[in-house]
Amino acid sequence: MKDFSVNIIGLSNKVHLFHFELKDAFFVRYGKEVLSKGDFVTEVSLDKRETFIEVDFKISGQADLICDRSLEPFDHHLNITRKVIFKYGEEAQEVSDEIVIITQDQDSIDLGQFMYEFIVLAIPIKKLHPDLRNEEGDDDESDVKIVYSTSTEKEQEEKKEEDIDPRWEKLKKLKK
Repeated sequence: MKDFSVNIIGLSNKVHLFHFELKDAFFVRYGKEVLSKGDFVTEVSLDKRETFIEVDFKISGQADLICDRSLEPFDHHLNITRKVIFKYGEEAQEVSDEIVIITQDQDSIDLGQFMYEFIVLAIPIKKLHPDLRNEEGDDDESDVKIVYSTSTEKEQEEKKEEDIDPRWEKLKKLKK
């Protein structure tokens, strides 16, 4: 796990750049339930300041997925840009997706877990091979039916009046 940890105590207050290559071993290490193979390059810009650390992630590469319909493997290309802000506080906790509280005595940050989560969240729920995506679009369109009407507005109004329940006829007369 130390391959993706950054020692923040030894860093000066300025912008630091890191480069990570994420291969299959990375996904085995952080969890292979959702994604077990991929090839990604990550550029991390870590801006350390007195009261917080701002980390920008730029992840690009491809995930090796298996189609849910045909069970054929295919490459899914991803370009991800995310930001996380680490603020110093009393107790370590995750406030939101973008803000994490860390203690003053914490010596390193594991960026690997964040990179893994960003990649996994970018994977589509329904994994379709690119060859089948066009077919999928055709299926959705076939559910839509267009009805053309040749009757005029006046004919449609008369038809509505004829369709009125006779019990409501007396109420209609009161309206006039």
